[in-house]
Amino acid sequence: MLMMVLSLSWGQMAIPFSHVTDSLQAGMGLGTAGQVLPNEDAVIWHIRLPRTLVGFLTGAGLAAAGVALQGLFANPLVDPGIIGVSSGASVGAIAAIASGLTAVSLFALPLCALAGALLAVSLTVALAWRRGRIPVLTLLLAGVVVGMFLAATTALILTAVNESKMQEYLFWTIGGLDYRRWEHVFLALGPISVSIVILCLLARQLNILALGETEAKAVGLPVMRIRLLFLLLAATATAAAVSISGNIGFVGLVVPHMMRMLIGPDHRRLLPASVIAGGAFLLLCDTAGRVLLTGTEIRVGIMTAFVGTPYFLYLLHRQQRME
Repeated sequence: MLMMVLSLSWGQMAIPFSHVTDSLQAGMGLGTAGQVLPNEDAVIWHIRLPRTLVGFLTGAGLAAAGVALQGLFANPLVDPGIIGVSSGASVGAIAAIASGLTAVSLFALPLCALAGALLAVSLTVALAWRRGRIPVLTLLLAGVVVGMFLAATTALILTAVNESKMQEYLFWTIGGLDYRRWEHVFLALGPISVSIVILCLLARQLNILALGETEAKAVGLPVMRIRLLFLLLAATATAAAVSISGNIGFVGLVVPHMMRMLIGPDHRRLLPASVIAGGAFLLLCDTAGRVLLTGTEIRVGIMTAFVGTPYFLYLLHRQQRME
């Protein structure tokens, strides 16, 4: 809640905390606007609140997907992009831009990115399928191969588009929350929130699955169906997040590991804690990017990369020392 208030208050136009809370209470019918100026009210409700909600949903969805996949692969270095979601979303996005659909509808780019991401995951699963089983290592390798193929496909399409469309794609792929509207909130709210709720309800099964396939089968867990369900939920949450915000990296890697160090590996606590922390982390990065440089804005995808890269190197070094 604190990060949401900070996100609504800080920016190129500073709004006092009391004005933010008064405006929110008035909008929900719980009080009066008090000393809130009309332009402040407009900025809060039409610019910053949709952006803040999209940021929280994106961070929460990526963090939840990261927890699920790290438990599924039993590896803290796994990121949601490993199953081809980001590469598929990129192909969908550039296809929408190259075809001119983005000029027709606001929803064209996020919907095409969502479709591309889900198709990429379906292809990854199909390649990894072996006689009714999905070996974890094969799934990982299939995700890498699909990601490389889709990256080449994106590059091929980019060579055929003009400079303005190329700039539009590059602007999307950096990842950002600027110009987010209420339509983006409604587009992401359903798939991300439903995926998170189901993942939290299945946290006990994820605990069992993280112990290994043999142990999971010993207690009667339908490993194949549960693994497919976790992949579907993680892919849906990631695809919805990426489709509305672009490729924002490291949230699904950094946040779950940080929370695992703080509260332990029990997914019944780790999942909801990571959801809240992921949303707060992305809002923190977005708010910092808005206020660090006067007169300009550092996109949130750049901020998360600056934070995530050194932390990823720390995780890699730490894992090497433990081996």
